[in-house]
Amino acid sequence: MPETFADRFKNAVRWDTAVGALLIVLLLCSFSFVDNFGNALNVSFLIGNTLPIALIALPMTMLVISGEVDLSVGSTAGLSGAVMGALWNNGMAIETIIPLCLALGVVCGLVNGLLVTRLGLPSLAVTIGTMAAYRGIAQIVLGSDSVTDFPGQYLDFGAGRFGDTFIPYAALPFVILLAVAVVVLHATRVGRSLFAIGASEEAARFSGVRVKRLKLSMFVTTGLLSALTGVFWALHYASARYDNATGLELSVIAAVLLGGIDFDGGKGTIGGAIAGVFLLGTLQNVMSLLNVSAQSQIVVTGVLLVISVLAPRVGRQLAQARARRRTARTSAPPAPAAS
Repeated sequence: MPETFADRFKNAVRWDTAVGALLIVLLLCSFSFVDNFGNALNVSFLIGNTLPIALIALPMTMLVISGEVDLSVGSTAGLSGAVMGALWNNGMAIETIIPLCLALGVVCGLVNGLLVTRLGLPSLAVTIGTMAAYRGIAQIVLGSDSVTDFPGQYLDFGAGRFGDTFIPYAALPFVILLAVAVVVLHATRVGRSLFAIGASEEAARFSGVRVKRLKLSMFVTTGLLSALTGVFWALHYASARYDNATGLELSVIAAVLLGGIDFDGGKGTIGGAIAGVFLLGTLQNVMSLLNVSAQSQIVVTGVLLVISVLAPRVGRQLAQARARRRTARTSAPPAPAAS
């Protein structure tokens, strides 16, 4: 019997619970056994370094649930930061630059979306191509320059925190965006349509869902938040370079899949994705405090990505095998009575 929408949601919730519990265990162990982990400055760094992944994970979750993916998010963020640095070097006001960068992100997402929805190209192939193209454009725009002299109040917002607490200023807009994403995905018709598309695009189309338009809007939203991430990245690290956010797409995909989002679409929750993001961010922070090399951290991220893809599939296969055995037992003819 095929898996129903209710079955998919219950499986996602169970995965969410496991990831959330693992995150709590990791935090408790880190606070107890890792030197300086509980320091307010370190916790603030952890959140600030994780926010770029978390920002893009919001639209990426919806995109993957609909059965698509965008691997150009890191390059879009890098292009946004490069354009920001180039325009600032040319004397444009930062208040004008930021909206232009966000508009650029919309254009990048629109290009991806049109290639996928209008030409019918696979999103994996399209966004691998635009990942290289956007990064190349970023290098053309800014070259090897590094722009660091942004206005002080914007740098303070990117890297500062509320008083002596561990809460960064940038966490406030993220919480607002998180609340919007939760409502859209789990409490609106748009969210139900995304799940329906991921479960069966043909069935969703026959039920009246405007599949192409909805997917296009998800690519545009992903491009917009990727550009916003590029702006935040430049301000948080006080540096705009063409190679900003290189490899960010790997961290986003790993965190989203770790949070229980099915790469085949149709299953997942925002809560699970964010739990996956902070589990991955906390693990990377702990490894940094323990002086684990950056290369080893990349290996760990890759291994988690593989596990995140394999584990749900293995779990489903085992559940289906158990269901088949139960069906075989209940449908077996009764043994003949002894004469």
